[in-house]
Amino acid sequence: MRKYFGTDGIRRIANTELSPELVYKVAKAGAYVLSKHTDHAPTILIGRDTRISGTLIESAMVAGFLSYGANVKLLGVIPTPAVAYLTRKLNADASVVISASHNTYEFNGIKYFSNKGISFEIITRATTPPRIFYLD
Repeated sequence: MRKYFGTDGIRRIANTELSPELVYKVAKAGAYVLSKHTDHAPTILIGRDTRISGTLIESAMVAGFLSYGANVKLLGVIPTPAVAYLTRKLNADASVVISASHNTYEFNGIKYFSNKGISFEIITRATTPPRIFYLD
């Protein structure tokens, strides 16, 4: 099995290492996990930065979430802290930010937030032993 999530989501070269197929699987797995913790179809927000690969990754995320019956709300280009805030404000079950932060332009990434607007990275660090996410 290959580890995909690092300390703060997934960061890879877009459309090669971070392929639409991988993004689809990550989204579908996320919707599956959320559906096990709610009694309704989960609502997931998606925000992104201005990287050119953002719309490709966003489309694959939407397809993966919808394939498992989740509801998706697109926030468009928006800062990461605003996505965390809107997750709580709009009572979403989770959210995703598509961004590679300080990495160079060819990279992009996926970062999940809980329904409380807390990065899953913080949740996984607080877990003993730390949870590692695998898709293979």
